Amino acid sequence: MKTYEYNKSHALFERAAQVIPGGIYGHLGVAGGRRYIPASAYPLFAERAEGAYFWDVDGNRFLDYMAAYGPNVLGYNDREVNEAAIKQAAIADCTTLPSSLIVDLAELMVDTVASADWAFFAKNGGDVTTLAVMSARAATGRKKIIFLEGYYHGVAPWAHTDTGPGILEEEVSNNILIPWDDLDALEAVIREHKEDIAGLIATPYYHTVFDSNQLPAKDYWQKVRKLCTDNGIVLIFDDIRCGFRLDMAGSDHYFGIKADLICFCKAIANGWNLSALCGTDALKSAVQSVFYTGSYWMSAVPFAAAIATINKLKRINGVQLMNDIGTRLTSGLSEVAKSHGFNMEASGAPSLFYLHITDDKSMMLQQDWAAECVKRGVFFSHYHNMFTNCAIGDEEIKLSLEVADEAFKAVKVKHPQFI
Repeated sequence: MKTYEYNKSHALFERAAQVIPGGIYGHLGVAGGRRYIPASAYPLFAERAEGAYFWDVDGNRFLDYMAAYGPNVLGYNDREVNEAAIKQAAIADCTTLPSSLIVDLAELMVDTVASADWAFFAKNGGDVTTLAVMSARAATGRKKIIFLEGYYHGVAPWAHTDTGPGILEEEVSNNILIPWDDLDALEAVIREHKEDIAGLIATPYYHTVFDSNQLPAKDYWQKVRKLCTDNGIVLIFDDIRCGFRLDMAGSDHYFGIKADLICFCKAIANGWNLSALCGTDALKSAVQSVFYTGSYWMSAVPFAAAIATINKLKRINGVQLMNDIGTRLTSGLSEVAKSHGFNMEASGAPSLFYLHITDDKSMMLQQDWAAECVKRGVFFSHYHNMFTNCAIGDEEIKLSLEVADEAFKAVKVKHPQFI
């Protein structure tokens, strides 16, 4: 199986480095640790995308299990979503007054998300997690926020638990970090800071980078919900990554509780730039008391795309489809790994799975295997959870397993000590 080359991609990066800090930022940038290792195995710039695939500037095609880090939920360039967006763009997008579509979408979110009595829209996940924390503080008059180990809630200063470049000590001094799935630790910090805790913000389950994902213990969220209710703490679900991949009604609903505030982004509009904060009537006045806005937050085109995305996900039962795809894929990958003498564990929800080759604690096997897959046209990650989407079918799963097989052959040659 021929491996890819990236001559145009790497030449373009040389140009980018002259005019963009780091050349590329985020996960590919210096501050993000340049996560794609070795760099020679990975493309750096995409040119087009369709369905489950994207093509880089060298013309190489990739079956993409990163799904743009989550937004590709129906398939890139989904016809129904794009038609809705283009139809609205021909009328108006960003205007002085919000489009009436903002009301239509808010009503749809309220009808869809079990814990939602209202919806507020922005652009990025960090926009709405920030508003959620500000609203919790506005509602309670308290300062401290509880975080769970392995968290990621955006890049704003408050979303860190330690200082770093550009982050001041006073911006993180009211953040409390406790272990994931540890009720004793939660009870302890509540006792210690009983009158000072405004909110607890958490993802629905543990899905940090460079580590196997972990679903919560039975009744964990029910007990957290009770502790928050009994102590006047606002419970915030960060559903940016899991939203509409576990449950169309929200991941809090999936785990059998009702959050006070719930944040959505990635899958909400199939790649059109939009995020949403939803919540209960008890928090509505606190949210509206916070002055919070942005230049493009009420543009109409992403609203049209989101309405089309949500309605299509409901119609095709997208959540079930993506979980079925993930189950078939990960069980197949495990069998391929076993045929080569390796152990591959899939953790987390099947619709957003994490792969871990357990034979090597250093993760070098995992890193090299993912790189070998990418070089052959299947974009797996060695450090991040991955995403299925509704455009993946039998052909894509077959290709994934064939490439995985070739990649394990290459890894065996490179690391014979693990066989």
